[in-house]
Amino acid sequence: MYLTISAPDQQIFEGIIEKVTLPGSQGTFQVFKDHAPLVTTLVKGTILYQTHAKAHALAIKKGLIELADNHITILLESDDL
Repeated sequence: MYLTISAPDQQIFEGIIEKVTLPGSQGTFQVFKDHAPLVTTLVKGTILYQTHAKAHALAIKKGLIELADNHITILLESDDL
């Protein structure tokens, strides 16, 4: 899967990942390869994503996620970071 995490003024991460855990408004959820298309909001919490070599964590206040064809795009507000 390919993950892009952006804020209006900066690119935070872009690359290939194995999985991601996200803080959704209905609770935490995970995305794995070939997940169904999805557009939803994110709430205050931590984005956890696993690259081939390392686990990463990013605290956020809120954002949006769009997922289609194994490409995940996360848009955060500028005051998140």
